[in-house]
Amino acid sequence: MEFSSGRARQKHSRLGGDRRELYPHSLQFYLEPPTENVPLVEFESFAIDRLKLLKVVENLGVSYVRSSESYRTKLESELRKLKFPYRALAEDDYEARRKDHISHFILRLAYCQSEDLRRWFLQQEMDLLRYRFNELTDSLRQKFLEHVNLSFEAISEDLKNELVNELYTSTPGLTMTKLKEQMFYKVGLADAVDLFRARRVFIKDGFAFVPLKDIDAIVLNNYRTKLSKALALTARSLPSIQSDERLQPLLSHLSHSYVGPDYSVQKNTGKISLEQIDALSVKSFPLCMRQLHKALRDNHHLRHGGRMQYGLFLKGIGLTLEQALEFWKKEFIRGKVDADKVKISKYVNVRIYLVCELACFLLSGCPFRHSDPELLKQKLQSYKIPPSGITQILELVKGMHYQLACQKYFELTHDVDDVGFSLNHPNQYFAESQRQLGGGRELKKELSNSGNSQQKSNSQESMNSNSTPTSSNTTADAELEGLEAYFTED
Repeated sequence: MEFSSGRARQKHSRLGGDRRELYPHSLQFYLEPPTENVPLVEFESFAIDRLKLLKVVENLGVSYVRSSESYRTKLESELRKLKFPYRALAEDDYEARRKDHISHFILRLAYCQSEDLRRWFLQQEMDLLRYRFNELTDSLRQKFLEHVNLSFEAISEDLKNELVNELYTSTPGLTMTKLKEQMFYKVGLADAVDLFRARRVFIKDGFAFVPLKDIDAIVLNNYRTKLSKALALTARSLPSIQSDERLQPLLSHLSHSYVGPDYSVQKNTGKISLEQIDALSVKSFPLCMRQLHKALRDNHHLRHGGRMQYGLFLKGIGLTLEQALEFWKKEFIRGKVDADKVKISKYVNVRIYLVCELACFLLSGCPFRHSDPELLKQKLQSYKIPPSGITQILELVKGMHYQLACQKYFELTHDVDDVGFSLNHPNQYFAESQRQLGGGRELKKELSNSGNSQQKSNSQESMNSNSTPTSSNTTADAELEGLEAYFTED
């Protein structure tokens, strides 16, 4: 796979038949890497789209039964939206198959860098292949098996009739009628280990007699072996790839990137009052931001990382720069900073209010990722989370499903069974909470109540400002100077 900096991809002069020959099936084991030139812009967009898809696969795999209709519907919708191949083996989806092929290899480069990353990538790719394989018709499955050199021998009708009772007893989930309609394959025992361990297959003379409906277990076992070896080989060759200064930043970013909406653009500026923050922290802040807010209120101080994270979050929920200045100033005065030193520089505030990304699940302060389980349990108890809900959250944390643990926390604190979205960002949590609590009606009501008292104060300030403009501007400039050391210290 080669890379170019141009936006336009080099067009190949292939005929339609040649294109289909390059990708004869919508599914593959990704044994051969791409050999064409890939523009860096396309390189990044393909990788991000596949990463979004794998994140959905991960979330759905924990939230739903993988064979359920809701799981299939949601995953098909995501495949369709991101333009990856799904369902039938269409002849006109060359571009989708190309994207599928290239994007897999890009993420393989990004996710081969550690054991944890390899394990995660392997699991999501297997779940994705399982879904896509099961969506194929019987004839297309057979073609795919031949394509990946898993040409298992189909047993004859005579042999099936001879073994019908044994097959019926040893193959759960099949009625006698369905069993007679099902195609069975004679598979070497080494390829059917998982079915054998689960006692879901009939064994005779060193062979497993596997129905077509269960052949996916054989396919996945074979795919897991091949992909696991490929990831290990890719990891060994990574140093030579990382020497390319164009790719190194992209690959490093992908395995730790946030791929959701951009919450740095304020849509609710001025709709939040400072008086509301304490109440909102209880009902609409994610656990990470709720903890930061409480720590700030208790200690009147946060470490540098906490200040940056919480400052960005407050910006995202609608605090203006002026409100933020007042908010931090009041806290600093209550803490260790002298009143005459509370002068926040323009540089620091621009730094806080113009930084463009915040993803709590990739930050060092995610309580689900980094808290001791017993301390997390105590924290959840203090927030009146029911025991059954705490157990569910701790199970998700144990399985390293931190985003889903946060999602479960949302469901429990908002008394909903299924949020119906994938939670990826602290400001997304806040926005969804406000929507769940009534589309912001409570927020607007509180604002109207506090607005009357603030209006008089603002009017008086405006009159004073008009009468002494030079003095006011000088004071404002003074307030925006200094205290950079406080924001940058630990």
